[in-house]
Amino acid sequence: QVQLVESGGGSVQAGGSLRLSCAASGLTFSMYAMGWFRQTPGKEREFVAAISRSSFRTDYAGSVKGRFTISRDSAKSTVFLQMNSLTAEDTAVYYCAATHSWSGVNTYTRESDYNTWGQGTQVTVSS
Repeated sequence: QVQLVESGGGSVQAGGSLRLSCAASGLTFSMYAMGWFRQTPGKEREFVAAISRSSFRTDYAGSVKGRFTISRDSAKSTVFLQMNSLTAEDTAVYYCAATHSWSGVNTYTRESDYNTWGQGTQVTVSS
């Protein structure tokens, strides 16, 4: 059974940092490109960051570039999202996603590119 489990969410003051983790199981992690998305009530889920299978390439939404860093640890089948300089606009439920990729260098930024999702973890930033 393929499963993605996020952790690390919580409440933080503006300017603070959080590190999200997403542990994958039931899949060959090295064959999957990974991504992070987020969603606030009443809005569509939006792309945050993506990383290729090989970690060769990463992509970020403009709103988080320079503040967030996506990385992966193949030995632990885990993808991370380091979030720094958080603002109230970063408050959302954050979702981890996986997609099988034959390419080691491609990243995927559309929600429709992914077919496996975690349950989400809440991040709340107070100003």
